[in-house]
Amino acid sequence: MSGYLRRLATTGAAYTAASILSKLIAVALLPLYTRYLSPGDYGAAEVLFASVVSISIVVRFGLIEALLRFYYKGGENPAQVVSSTFAALFWFSTLAVAVVLPFAGPISEALFDERARAELGGQGPELVRIAIAGLWVLTMFEFMLTLFRLEERARAYFVTTILNVLATIALTIVLVVGADEGARGLLLGSYATGAAFVLGLIALHWRQLSLLFDTGLLKRLLRFGLPTMPAEVSLYLLNFVDRLIILRTVGLIAAGLYSLAVKFAQAVNVLVRGFQLAWPPLAYSIKDDDEARRAYAVVMTLFVAACAFVVTGMWLFSRWIARALAAPDFFDSWEAVGLISTAVTLYAIYMVMVVILGRTGRTEFNFPAAIAALVANVALNLLLVPSLEIVGAGIALVASYGVVVVLMYVFTQRLFPVPYQWGRLTRVVLTAAVLVALGELLLPGDGALGLLGRAVLLALYPLGLLASGFFTPEERRWLAKLRHPREIAAEFKRMREAPAAVDGKLPETYEVERMDEDSRF
Repeated sequence: MSGYLRRLATTGAAYTAASILSKLIAVALLPLYTRYLSPGDYGAAEVLFASVVSISIVVRFGLIEALLRFYYKGGENPAQVVSSTFAALFWFSTLAVAVVLPFAGPISEALFDERARAELGGQGPELVRIAIAGLWVLTMFEFMLTLFRLEERARAYFVTTILNVLATIALTIVLVVGADEGARGLLLGSYATGAAFVLGLIALHWRQLSLLFDTGLLKRLLRFGLPTMPAEVSLYLLNFVDRLIILRTVGLIAAGLYSLAVKFAQAVNVLVRGFQLAWPPLAYSIKDDDEARRAYAVVMTLFVAACAFVVTGMWLFSRWIARALAAPDFFDSWEAVGLISTAVTLYAIYMVMVVILGRTGRTEFNFPAAIAALVANVALNLLLVPSLEIVGAGIALVASYGVVVVLMYVFTQRLFPVPYQWGRLTRVVLTAAVLVALGELLLPGDGALGLLGRAVLLALYPLGLLASGFFTPEERRWLAKLRHPREIAAEFKRMREAPAAVDGKLPETYEVERMDEDSRF
């Protein structure tokens, strides 16, 4: 078990490090952006970014999810899986852009009401055209990064991600600050640099890629991936429909505030993203079902405990985060930060269960859970947003993710029962809830006293877990090693350099095939 956890920690740490650094750079620039962008400009750009992600999920038809599964599946040729997936995604995304581009004007009118279009100064159709071109960029960039995940080339993933972020930010500053391009500058800065990186990665991997796909293999990939697509779209729409409803019922400014609150909640999303990237390859590589059940239960417990620590901090410090990182016009965004952070953690729990369904091959159960959550989200947003504005949207998001988690738990336990550690999970939730409640009820919302008091409460989180009996003896021994960083570094080094066993297989810690070293950076 410790071998799987070390492997997940190693790859997850690399992915998370990339996310942390890129998000820190982006967040550090928010004070600059929020002073050169109006809440309306920021809200328009973020709505279009979310729209592109939603459509990209449809265009992918679940092929990236299928790639992650079929690459390790017995009887399949990994090289052919990669080349056929690339060819299919290339043609699907290119065709989608060609079909949608002529309708930029009507799409703009559907997204932005008359008041919003006036605030944008008639730029709506042009912004939509840039976003449509970004659809191809995002789809292909996701595929190219997935190649690094398949090969567990964490260093290459890290370098590529950081360079892309740095280039994007440099161009965005030129466009937003220097050229005063507003929302247009945000969109161009992201997708123009993304396109350059996609072309560069294609050139780097060209030996693995093809514009022709194996029809029989593509059918198998789609048979696995397509059932995941409606669910993924429905689930992502939870992060998109609320912005549309805010835009239509409250206005473009409120949409900008809510989008900024989502950005602040990236502190949790960083952890979730690293886990999301590292988890599927590890989870699918565990061959024995009983061992997989035990591993899934432990991973769920420890990951939720880590997320709860960050969420607790986001609840306690949301006011100070908004004051430090945004212009005064954006300060009210703090009201939704804690709720959105909680919702992101529930999404991470859902991702664990998605992999469990993928293991059983019964991916069709994703859709009813996701569509139920979407219906709940729309209904609650329509009910709560007119009166509570962005706070209502945050409440709706938490409740709808709660719906999808409960339904996925019911489905997965019927197909692949996992012995979740409910006692330990309960300790995590109660510890976090008590600390947040104490901060909100007893401490002021500004000033040095409020800040220091909340810092003390956050520091009590691990002590609270320890006092509650959360940690097992093995985990307490591992925590004791944190006082000796060199031992931890040496352990990770031994794991990375573990020699291959006979018959080309790796030791227990690495149950997947070793990749060709010549293909690594």
